[in-house]
Amino acid sequence: MTGILERPAAPGRPELHLESDRLGWLTSGPPAQRGPGVVRRWLSRHGRTLAFLLPVLAIAAVVQAMNMGGSPQRIDDEGTYTAQAWSVLKLGELAHYTYWYDHPPLGWLQIAAYTGLTGAFDRYDIAVVAAREAMLVATLIAVVLVWVLARRLHLSRAMAAVAALVFAISPLAVQFHRTVYLDNVAVPWLLGAFILATSRKHQLVGFAGSAAAFGIAVLSKETFLLALPFLAWTMWRAARKETRRYTLPVAATIVVVIGFTYVLFAAIKGELIPGPDRVSLLGGVFFQLGSRVASGSLFDPESLSAKTLGMWWQLDAALLVAGAVAAVAGLFISRLRVIAAMTVFLGLFMLRPGGYLPVPYVIMLLPFMTILIMGVTGAAIRQFRRRSTVEAGAPRRRLLGGRAAGAVWVAAVLAAAVVAVPNTATQLRGFLLADLDKPVRQAQQWVQTNVPKESRVIVDDAMWVDLVESGFDRDNVIWYYKMDTDSAVQAQSPNGWRDADYIVTTDSMRTFPTTFPEVKGAIDNSELVATFGSGTQAVEVRRIDADGVDAAAEQAAGRTAARAALGAQLLLNPSLSVSAEAAQTVSDGQLDSRALLALGQVLATTPVRLESTPVLDGETGDVRRTMVLRTGTAAGDSRLADSIRSIQGDYAADRVEQTAAGVRVTYSVVEPDVVR
Repeated sequence: MTGILERPAAPGRPELHLESDRLGWLTSGPPAQRGPGVVRRWLSRHGRTLAFLLPVLAIAAVVQAMNMGGSPQRIDDEGTYTAQAWSVLKLGELAHYTYWYDHPPLGWLQIAAYTGLTGAFDRYDIAVVAAREAMLVATLIAVVLVWVLARRLHLSRAMAAVAALVFAISPLAVQFHRTVYLDNVAVPWLLGAFILATSRKHQLVGFAGSAAAFGIAVLSKETFLLALPFLAWTMWRAARKETRRYTLPVAATIVVVIGFTYVLFAAIKGELIPGPDRVSLLGGVFFQLGSRVASGSLFDPESLSAKTLGMWWQLDAALLVAGAVAAVAGLFISRLRVIAAMTVFLGLFMLRPGGYLPVPYVIMLLPFMTILIMGVTGAAIRQFRRRSTVEAGAPRRRLLGGRAAGAVWVAAVLAAAVVAVPNTATQLRGFLLADLDKPVRQAQQWVQTNVPKESRVIVDDAMWVDLVESGFDRDNVIWYYKMDTDSAVQAQSPNGWRDADYIVTTDSMRTFPTTFPEVKGAIDNSELVATFGSGTQAVEVRRIDADGVDAAAEQAAGRTAARAALGAQLLLNPSLSVSAEAAQTVSDGQLDSRALLALGQVLATTPVRLESTPVLDGETGDVRRTMVLRTGTAAGDSRLADSIRSIQGDYAADRVEQTAAGVRVTYSVVEPDVVR
């Protein structure tokens, strides 16, 4: 096989192969041959490739784009990378908090470049969805590169197409490709590096481009440095002996120079080595390699590593098993040996004791696993189809054994497909239809609508940008992780959690409370005021009481008793008629004090019926801050609405709306101290 583009060249024109790395397909040849005719010849030559690749690309685009804001639910990590990209564009800063070298910045700089060029942050109400669009583009580029690399490794068009398709639509892939991870930004660069490393002609340019692409991949996500030995191995195998002495040193020099730019950046800022009250590059490296909390053993079911692998397994067990087996089998196939060895190494690396296993670690494995599965499958099919006669002097026993092994592999792949297809269909249906992010949006909207803009709110980073954009001061929207780790944030909150007014909790915040003492203190000393969703997707809005949860409970009981006493007096007023449900609410002291006082004022001049006291979406209903009133006529309702609007100061209503059901009056979430 000569490569991806196998059709013979047109007469009188040099033959072009993808591995030749020639550019200018549309402008090569004599000037008379340029123009529409060149396009037709190009399409004729590459029509079979396009017939396989374009449908895969279209399917990938639909699967990745459809409902990308609804599923999966936004998480803290992607909120962080989104906020950092947003900060580059909107604030001219490298991060929304102190940049402390936890990751190289090139990954979110690329996200910032995409969102800035396309105006994505202005096109979406949710900032994370804008960054997810950048992930969509990165994934589509990666799909094409998976195809190209597969063809470079001599997979047939059909096998390359299936590899690219599995890479695009596996539930495991969709889950992680949609999520804003730096790994998704790095994958196309890594694939490009391997493709260029297989250059057979113009190797100096190809190897230089490979080294540059690899450097960008590593500065996008540092864990991709693990692929360096295998990229070097690929270059060594591909390099011609007569030019190896300068192509390989040039590539190595480029990798070192690109890596050194990050070191130089830190040195120029005076942040290369640790020092008192300053971040540093070496400090970030030491944290990642040594002081970061280990994920535990994969063999401990309670460890973070086991839970991470369990999540991968639940999404697509068939792909994980097939990929692992194909990696081992690929070691015995020369053209697949390098990426098979890399995949085996990356898998074994997860087993190291005392290490940290990032949740998105699997993203780096996905393209190579899919290529290996289809590469081994293609080899097995070819082996099975060989004649059962002695070929090239091979003993019959070895020939028959090879055919048997091929048959077993093909049967195993077919069995895995039978298992995987129903799971894939079910999982994809959820990705395309389920609105898992709804609780986060509802909680965010509740905070934007009900919490005073001057309040200090501790949040999951997934909603940080949106709350700042909605009018909250950036210093008052506190990413929970920084409460215990950032000295600048701690300086702004000398009393710790007691200086915050609200905390919006997500699963990530509730899962690791002991890791963050200040966050734990805020949660433990807060009362639930609204909740959205259930289970691990639940998002809770909690009001923090600086005096502690016990004092807050005592104060709440006193306010309830006071409201009940005031309500009992109102119910005796002959000008007030009340529905049974509303009467119970008033008697139990659940109607907001301001509503009771407003009722007392309007009853002095107007007979009123209290129709209902609705519970607002997500709220507990312990205190009802909405009431629906009626006078019996539209004109009377209009005068009633004006009368309530005239009440100002601490007793003023937040919203007064005249509806078909009556006058709907809603108060802000916080009862002022004067009426407590």
